Amino acid sequence: MMKQSVVSLWVILFVALQPSYSQSTPSRQQQIESHSHQAAEYLHENRPDLAVAEFRAILAIDPNNVDAHGNLGVVLFFQGAYTDAIPELRAALKLRPSLWKIQALLGIAEKRTGDISHGRDNLEKAFPSVKEEKIQMETGMELIEIYSGTGDLDKAAAIVSVLRKMEPEDEGVLYTGYRVYSDLANESLLSLTVVAPNSARMHQAMAHELAKQGHTPEAIENYRAALKIDPQLPGLHFELAEMLRTVSTPEAHDEAERQYKAALQANPLDEQSEIRLGDIAAQKNDLKEAYERYTRAVQLQAGDPEASIGLAKVLMAMDQPQKAEPLLVHAIALDPTSAVAHFRLGTVYRELGRTEDAKHEIEEYQKYKQMKEKLQEIYHEMRLERATGDNDDADPRR
Repeated sequence: MMKQSVVSLWVILFVALQPSYSQSTPSRQQQIESHSHQAAEYLHENRPDLAVAEFRAILAIDPNNVDAHGNLGVVLFFQGAYTDAIPELRAALKLRPSLWKIQALLGIAEKRTGDISHGRDNLEKAFPSVKEEKIQMETGMELIEIYSGTGDLDKAAAIVSVLRKMEPEDEGVLYTGYRVYSDLANESLLSLTVVAPNSARMHQAMAHELAKQGHTPEAIENYRAALKIDPQLPGLHFELAEMLRTVSTPEAHDEAERQYKAALQANPLDEQSEIRLGDIAAQKNDLKEAYERYTRAVQLQAGDPEASIGLAKVLMAMDQPQKAEPLLVHAIALDPTSAVAHFRLGTVYRELGRTEDAKHEIEEYQKYKQMKEKLQEIYHEMRLERATGDNDDADPRR
């Protein structure tokens, strides 16, 4: 339901509807204005039942009064009397088709009374045009529910994308997005199972699912099966390497390095593989190769904070904190929640003698580190913890 108070929305809609003067005598117009004024007073006093009577009195004088139809429909809508609200909202919309708020509320009322077809039509017309954010949000949520119910998941996902831009921290929108994207993923996996059950893509998809559930050996087995079918499948070498890095054996790590190199042979623009090979070189204390790998990654994708963090790490190891600082500042601008970037920038500031700046960055590091640890606990409980092999982010002091 809409979060703004009911009375407040009534008043907004009441004021927003423009006056409509019918061909009436002055005495009739004075009566209409008197009833309108009284209705507004009742709404401000949160006495909607009395306002309803005033709007009905206006319609008895002027059956084509768009304000009275619209406001009566709005009041009835927010009282939950959707069946009674629908004819009033329809009448207002017929008299003035550009009333997008009225069309949105009409669509919601129709949907909630089981008239899905008309409800969907009105909601689709109103959604891109209604200006009030809270009404647009409710319109979008109702549309998503309709689309999800009819299996139109692509359309539901498109609406989710719009709402997330409007309210990126709204928990209802985030949860709805999670449900829609999960359903879309499940539908795609089912379709893939039917269309190409023995394909490389099918094995790749199975590997993804097994990895999410923590079944690493089975995931690796499926990645290898996919490579046997199609060794040139984009991204496959990298994904296998990522899984191998989570296995704590030297053999697995050596194979992971070979897979990253194979990924670069298949796609020389694979910035993520350059970063991982930079990580491996840095762990071996091969600063020359690490510097070259991270530099190449930054050149390929300057918008990836991980590449800038990696290059800054090497520059710090080479005792060049002045060159590391702008890279870390850039990384934090790209991802303010990066705990490792804040930690390393704090270290740089400490080396440069900027004590207060260093203290601030370490505080930010602690804040985001605790936040990510909490998220990891939640993901672990949901058995959705991703195995990315991002050891550097787990402990930035290495």
